Amino acid sequence: MTRLIRSDIRHISDAANNADSFRVLRDRVSVLKIAPDVRLMPYLELAGFGSVALIRSSDLRFDLLSALVERWRPETHTFHFPCGECTVTLEDVAVQLRFPIDKSPVTGVSSFIDSEAVCYQLLGESPEDDDKYFSGIKFTWLKAKIRQLSATATEGELMCAARAYIMHMIGAVLMPDANGDSVHLSYLPLLADLSTTRSYSWGSAVLATLYRELCRATEPQVKDIGGCLILLQPWALYRMPFLARVSHQPYLYPLSLR
Repeated sequence: MTRLIRSDIRHISDAANNADSFRVLRDRVSVLKIAPDVRLMPYLELAGFGSVALIRSSDLRFDLLSALVERWRPETHTFHFPCGECTVTLEDVAVQLRFPIDKSPVTGVSSFIDSEAVCYQLLGESPEDDDKYFSGIKFTWLKAKIRQLSATATEGELMCAARAYIMHMIGAVLMPDANGDSVHLSYLPLLADLSTTRSYSWGSAVLATLYRELCRATEPQVKDIGGCLILLQPWALYRMPFLARVSHQPYLYPLSLR
């Protein structure tokens, strides 16, 4: 592996060859361990996030994920194994997470003139009442927003809670990054009309974020890894079945539920 990496790039594979200890990465995943309120499911399905909302376990094997990072080549976005090269593809995203991969790109503005107004419009309240220019929403606030849903919630309140649930999934499970304990506000306007949310290629955005985090994690000084690890680990176990015995059972989609 070391011979494949450019000499001017620091890569964990070279550091691992000259170290006595094995680096095990930490994660940034924060899965909601409770099922979404049944009243939210129609809205999550409408937005295209219904299948992902069913994934509530993050039983990740960080020794396996750390070993995969050692085989990752940033220049080609592929894993290098003795048998050849392979990588996570858009097809894998589709079957593992059941996300659209051939829609409009996930893009938008990165800053807002009045962040507070955007949150009041789409979430029903703002996490920062004294600040109009914040750029992220903390996961703790989103969890509280989801859990405080009343038994007599109106349709508007249910839609706001569904947006909060999706924002938490995006920032904590699907595309966790350097923000750590919050999700960037730029995703929220894409959830304004839940019926058009599924018209975006969320699968492409998830895969691009995973590639970026794998590249970052190859740096020897990095201690954690973001990206969609509930995509990466099931991909490894599915594509390389010698890593784990998989019981013969009917296929469930998304495959990450197996």
